[in-house]
Amino acid sequence: MSGASYITPNWPAPSSIKGFVSTREGGISQSPFATLNLGAHVGDEPQAVETNRETFAQKINMPGSVVWLNQVHGTEVVTLPTKEQIDSADAAYSKSIGQVCAVLTADCLPVFFCDLAGQQVAVAHAGWRGLCAGVLETTLAKFTDPKQVMAWLGPAIGPNAFEVGQEVYEAFCEQEANAHVAFKPTSEGKWLADLYTLARQRLEMVGVERVYGGDYCTYTEEERFFSYRRDGQTGRMASVVWIEAEK
Repeated sequence: MSGASYITPNWPAPSSIKGFVSTREGGISQSPFATLNLGAHVGDEPQAVETNRETFAQKINMPGSVVWLNQVHGTEVVTLPTKEQIDSADAAYSKSIGQVCAVLTADCLPVFFCDLAGQQVAVAHAGWRGLCAGVLETTLAKFTDPKQVMAWLGPAIGPNAFEVGQEVYEAFCEQEANAHVAFKPTSEGKWLADLYTLARQRLEMVGVERVYGGDYCTYTEEERFFSYRRDGQTGRMASVVWIEAEK
């Protein structure tokens, strides 16, 4: 399901699991961040970002404040809540009711996780570097049993829009022989990469059998999504997930 300013994951998660992805619609930021930019690090007016974040939080009935991560295309996963200083991380995990986990994206792949019991959640930011380095595997390592986890692949750049170089192709294929099926050659040393297929492969390798989503393209759906590859200077969408208290 979707609203003007958010999308809800299409996965059979327990009713206690609440997840949302913002779109670019419904905010007050001006071009090139029009309109619901939630990224404070992209050059937008700070007050506009703060207002947009409040608007999004109200629309989805967010239970508390968000810990916004300093994302570096790495594999660090932070367990929330925490009193420690978070220097950088690309995923957040929690088993605390009402604790919001969040990542920001604008082409990179947001991956939602929850266990079948509805007692653990996480969300990861997976660009090709983080995906190849193992951010999904390190996120899953936080869960009690990866075989009891489901995942939803949120809006990312699609397989017909993400052109990469030979080094990306080789980096994945060196780790997983079957990774070649996620690449289509376009010209000498250039490939179209399918982040969704690559993510599914990585998840299957560590025992996650329930994987959903992978239906969007941030690059081609210009009215709906920000895309760094398409626009360069642009806004960011937020992917958030939490465990809600049973009523």
